[in-house]
Amino acid sequence: MDETHRAAESVFREESGRIIASLIRIAGSFDRAEEAMQEAFASALASWPQRGLPQNPAAWIMTAAHRKLIDSARREQTVRNKQEALRYETEVSVAAPEEIEQTTMCLPDDRLRLIFTCCHPALNVEAQVALTLRTLGGLTTPEIAKAFLIPEPTLAQRLVRAKRKIQEAGIPYEVPPQERLPERVAAVQVVIYLIFNEGYAASTGNALVRHDLCGEAIRLGRLLCELLPRDAESLGLLALMLLQHSRRDARVIDGELVTLEDQDRSRWDRDAIAEGLLLVERALTLGPPGQYQLQAAIAALHAEPASSANTDWLQIAALYGKLLELNPSPVIALNHAVAVAMGGSLEDGLRRIDELGRARTLHQYYLFHAARADLLRRLHRNDSAAAAYREAARLATNPIEVSFLQRRLHELRAS
Repeated sequence: MDETHRAAESVFREESGRIIASLIRIAGSFDRAEEAMQEAFASALASWPQRGLPQNPAAWIMTAAHRKLIDSARREQTVRNKQEALRYETEVSVAAPEEIEQTTMCLPDDRLRLIFTCCHPALNVEAQVALTLRTLGGLTTPEIAKAFLIPEPTLAQRLVRAKRKIQEAGIPYEVPPQERLPERVAAVQVVIYLIFNEGYAASTGNALVRHDLCGEAIRLGRLLCELLPRDAESLGLLALMLLQHSRRDARVIDGELVTLEDQDRSRWDRDAIAEGLLLVERALTLGPPGQYQLQAAIAALHAEPASSANTDWLQIAALYGKLLELNPSPVIALNHAVAVAMGGSLEDGLRRIDELGRARTLHQYYLFHAARADLLRRLHRNDSAAAAYREAARLATNPIEVSFLQRRLHELRAS
């Protein structure tokens, strides 16, 4: 790849969120803004090899995209009434490209408006995820479709419907009022964490970890923290993702899943762990802990010890207890039961899991059966453990996880 293409790709990955957010504000349309940005990048690839790279490639793209919007407005009589407004905003910007860097390219307001628009509650979660990755993440439609293993036409239609919904429902391109900000920030955090979780433990496909999705979620998490630097839960979410993803190179070795207990900790990303630990400390100073801060604190207790034998399971169980108070979900109750078991009371942990089983809320959740199987194995109740492993393997969808469960079954038979 030559220097021109590398520069264009770098600008697209790093600055497309800023550029598209500003263009949507000016154009009032996702489609017009995307078309203008794409044409600007095409112009860059044609112009830069002959004229050389501009001093500020991102500002050059913004200027070119503004001009594309004016050209489009001139061509379409239906938007003639917007032409003067477009001309004024563009002339202000294109007269001095360096001013773009100091104003449009640096103010977070446009990106903040865009992220709340993409995650508006009027859109379903699938549309929120796709639109967030497409606009703020800078991923192309084929990239998103490939990442989530869905047909490209399906993803394209999902994006079209989301944009149409925004237009037809009159969803405002704005930051919500102060009194509604907490609930709307929470929706944004959910979307980012959904993206991360699909990358961290892929529900389908042949890979357990999809580094591209984890990376995009972390990048979006950084963006959210940049836009809302004193939001404790956003800081907690970023810390949680960094700490979990720090183990990426140790989780699968030679195509086989390695449990946290057995991972080679020298393969963990210590820089990500250090950053995550600092973010946890900072988040916890900003107010009462929320669910992402508590999960990040749990991840920190896993990340700090030099070996799994030194893990403070009693403290982890206590934090899961606090998390249960905030969110009494059966999955958190399952994790709490495992932490109690690992803290030294295998029988108590198993009793808690069996109580959850009687409610049958987790009977289709493979990790419930896998956790139960692991405790039964540790208690040397091999027949019951084998039955639980078989049920977990039946419900698991990722082939790497299925292989791990079958390997555990084989070990039980051999013993």
